[in-house]
Amino acid sequence: MEIAVLGGGNGSYAAAVDLTEKGHEVRFWRRNQDLFKDVLNNQSIQVKDANSVRTISLSLATDDLEKAIRGAKLIVIPLPAFAQPSLVKELAPLLEDNQVVFLPPGTFGSYLMSRSLSEEGCRASVIFAETGTLPYLARKHDEKTVSISGRATRLPTGIFPSEQSGYAFEVLNEAYPAVETLQDALDGALMNAGPIIHPPLILMNAGPIEHFDKWDIHDEGTQQSIRNVHKSLDKERIKLREALGYNSPHFPLDDHYNPGGDEWMYGDGAHTELVDGEDWYESLDLRTHRYMKEDISCGLAFLVSLGDWLNIQLPTASGLLAIASSIIREDLRKTGRTMENMKLSNVSRKQLTQTLKKGTSFHEVK
Repeated sequence: MEIAVLGGGNGSYAAAVDLTEKGHEVRFWRRNQDLFKDVLNNQSIQVKDANSVRTISLSLATDDLEKAIRGAKLIVIPLPAFAQPSLVKELAPLLEDNQVVFLPPGTFGSYLMSRSLSEEGCRASVIFAETGTLPYLARKHDEKTVSISGRATRLPTGIFPSEQSGYAFEVLNEAYPAVETLQDALDGALMNAGPIIHPPLILMNAGPIEHFDKWDIHDEGTQQSIRNVHKSLDKERIKLREALGYNSPHFPLDDHYNPGGDEWMYGDGAHTELVDGEDWYESLDLRTHRYMKEDISCGLAFLVSLGDWLNIQLPTASGLLAIASSIIREDLRKTGRTMENMKLSNVSRKQLTQTLKKGTSFHEVK
């Protein structure tokens, strides 16, 4: 299958390598020519995993977006959520009918990008999909090398608009057999583990993060008190899912930490494998790191606003969002990815359900 992979982060590099090794024709695009020059010159990426260290030749590495996506059946965009809007203007004149755009994870970016594309005048009939996590546990060692320490074994995924789910899952399953069918894109967005696992880890470890040059929040930073906050926050996520009528399994975060529980997205024992490696022993800037800009500013802000829209109290999520706002001195409840900022706060439950099914064309784009 012809696949475009867009972006320059950990997930994009891992996807380009993994999908190529699965036999797909992968065209890998990155905007920054200077950082991408080694990959552009060699048309390859070096990958390290449990099997070996090897060089993978790509079908095409390019900084020309049109060359990357022209004719692609699947477009994989593992960019952080805050980068999604900046890509819309470039994509709008280039997208083609029946292309599936996969956002792993999406943070409800499927709705946001679809609406923004309409506002930009894009008339291509594009289908979005979003899932609960990246398909890979991966870290770039440099701009031409990626380390993959794990691969997702279960990828709960929702489609926008959901009436196109049949076709979209046919395409997705060819590239990602671990994909599992969800009801719609909001169902997928509420599987996102990032806004549950990362806010307590960075906010409750703010002292050591700012004191030490490097700190492994997944090892030294995951103590019982923090795990208790994880559990409380995840219960609030599941409360939202149940209020919206989404069925189990809800993929509780506890199963990630407990090998004896149900299989989580990365399979049993993934947390142990994660902390055994050194890829996550890193320097973190609380103002600029994606755990703040994506998982809190976008993901956690969305959860809190959705709770307000449903008139459901989320004290743990609201408290963490307030603490994050104090740390970066910005009111993320006002500026983040919220129901209000996505122009959804005044729609009814019935209208939202129909929009999730029919797409942004169901209601007038203003």
